[in-house]
Amino acid sequence: MAQYSVRPATVDDAEILVRHRVGMFTDMGVPIEPRIAEAFRHWLFEMMPAGTYRAWVLESDEGEVVAGGGITVLAWPPGPRSAHGQLAYVYNVYTEPGHRRHGHARLIMNAIHAWCHEAGIYLIALNASQFGLSLYTSMGYQHTPSPMMLLGLDEGLKV
Repeated sequence: MAQYSVRPATVDDAEILVRHRVGMFTDMGVPIEPRIAEAFRHWLFEMMPAGTYRAWVLESDEGEVVAGGGITVLAWPPGPRSAHGQLAYVYNVYTEPGHRRHGHARLIMNAIHAWCHEAGIYLIALNASQFGLSLYTSMGYQHTPSPMMLLGLDEGLKV
């Protein structure tokens, strides 16, 4: 049985990250034009070195990346859900089809949560697809009046 570990992604993982983003939308039934994949690839080469986009991948002991996900940290005005002034927005959480239903996306999300907590970011948002809804709900994310879901790491979420 393969062993897996989560590691921060780098621009060397760009092709995998692009494949995951395209696969995510394809699985949701949203067609992606080839130019979008190319634009995302260029975006990664700009945003990852700047630290604007941070991503993590789950890699087998054989070097195969089977899942990944990322965040952008946004300046977010203090409000009823958090007074900290930042929000991490999660997106591109994806598991390769042959590796689903084994907790891989949860490992990615745990890495994201740990990084956010260490960085002092206590409010996390995402939009859940039908595939990820049960995972995010089980992790404490709550529905809001908008389709966005939020998780407060250090304080009770006030929805």
